[in-house]
Amino acid sequence: MKKRGSIPILIGLAMAALLPLTTAAQAKVEFTLGSWRADDVAQMTQLLAAFNQKYPNIVIKFDPTNPPDYNAALHLQLQSGIGPDLMYARSYDTGRALFKEGYFLDVSDLPGLKKQYSELARAPWTDEKGRSFAIPFAAVSHGVYYNKDIFAAQGLSVPTTWEGFLDVCQKLKDAGITPLANGLADQWDINEVVLMNIAPNFLGGPEGRLAYESGKTPFNDAKMVSLFQAMKDIAPYCPKGFEALTYNDENAIFANGKAAMYFDGSWTMASFKDLPFNWSVFAPPPPAGKKGYVTFHPDSGIAINPASKHIDAAKTFLEWLYSDEAAPIVASDVPTGFFPIAANAAPIPDVHANEFLQMTKSHPTDVRFVWPHLMTGNPSGYNLLQDNAIAVMTGKESPKQAADAVASGLAQWYKPIK
Repeated sequence: MKKRGSIPILIGLAMAALLPLTTAAQAKVEFTLGSWRADDVAQMTQLLAAFNQKYPNIVIKFDPTNPPDYNAALHLQLQSGIGPDLMYARSYDTGRALFKEGYFLDVSDLPGLKKQYSELARAPWTDEKGRSFAIPFAAVSHGVYYNKDIFAAQGLSVPTTWEGFLDVCQKLKDAGITPLANGLADQWDINEVVLMNIAPNFLGGPEGRLAYESGKTPFNDAKMVSLFQAMKDIAPYCPKGFEALTYNDENAIFANGKAAMYFDGSWTMASFKDLPFNWSVFAPPPPAGKKGYVTFHPDSGIAINPASKHIDAAKTFLEWLYSDEAAPIVASDVPTGFFPIAANAAPIPDVHANEFLQMTKSHPTDVRFVWPHLMTGNPSGYNLLQDNAIAVMTGKESPKQAADAVASGLAQWYKPIK
C-alpha cells in the first residue's frame, strides 16, 4: 500500500520538476532581425507579424541599418557582443568571412532546408565544406526601367543591342529628353545597378566570369576594356551634373518623368507603384552578335548569431519561413522586387515584379561579377570596379587605364580559384 501510495506523490513531484521547463518554453521572447534594407520596414514588419500569429510567444523586431554602413556596422556589433539575434547575410565571400570568424551559426541541419533549397540555391550561403551559414531568403533582378509614354511619343522601340541602345539614347537627347537618370554621388549604385547590370553581356556571362576567376582570362583583357568603354559611352546621356546626383535624386528624376530610362534593380519598383505614366523594364541589351544576360543575384540570406540567447526561437522562425504554410505569406509580404528562392515559393502578385521575373526566364542569368570571389581582399574587386568606372565616366581615365587598374589591384592579393 505504501508503494502504491507513493506513485501519485512521485508523479506530482515529476510534474513539478517539469513545470519550470514548460513555463520557460512558453515564456515570451523578443529579439531583433538586422538588415541593410531600411526601405522595407513596413513589409517586413507585416511578415514578422504573420509569424507572431503562429508563434505568439516569439516577437521579432526588424531593425535595419543604412545599406552602405551595414557590413561595417554589423561586424563591429558582432565583435562587441551586441549583434542582433538574426541578421541578413550577404551571399558568397562576404558572408563566408563572417562565418569563418564564428559570427554565423551553422544551420546545415535545419529540418527541410535541403528539401526546400537546391544545392545551387544554397551555394551562395555555404562555405567550402558545404556548410550552410544562412538560409537563402531572396534574390533580386537588374534591368532598365523605361517610360513607355516617352518611348511611344518618340516612336522608339526597346533596343535589342547595345549599339541600338546608344542610338535610342542619342535620339532622346536630340529631342531634348534626358535619356538616363543615373548619377554618381552614392557610388555603390553606379557599380551595382549599372556596371554589374551590363557586365555579363560584355564579359561573357557565368562562363566568362569563371574564366577571370580561374586566371584563364586576365582582368584587363579586351572584354574588360569594352565594359569600361560602355560606361564611358553612357556618361553623355546622364543628367546634367550627374556627378552630384544621389540615388534618391535618380529615383526622383525617373519618377517625375524627367528621364526616359533608368538602370536599376528590382528592389526599387515599390517606389514607382503610383507613377503618373506607364513604365516597364527591359533587359540590358548586349553588343551586336553577343549573347544577352540578366543579372539575377542571390541577395539576402538570414543567419543566426551563435551568441544569441534565443537560438531555438530563431531556428523556429527560419523553419517557418521556408515552410509550405508560410510560402504564400512570404510571396505576399516579402518586400516588392525581392524574389523568394525556396522550391515551394508561391507566385508573386505584383505585375512589374513578374516583368522582372519574365526577363530571367527569357534570358540566361549571372550574378554580380565580383560577389563570388573578388570581394574580400584589399583592394577589393568591388571598389576597383566602382572607382574606375567613376573615373572613366568623369573623363579621368581611359577604359584601358581602368581595366589595367583593376588587374593591377587584384594582382596584389587575388589567387585564381582552381
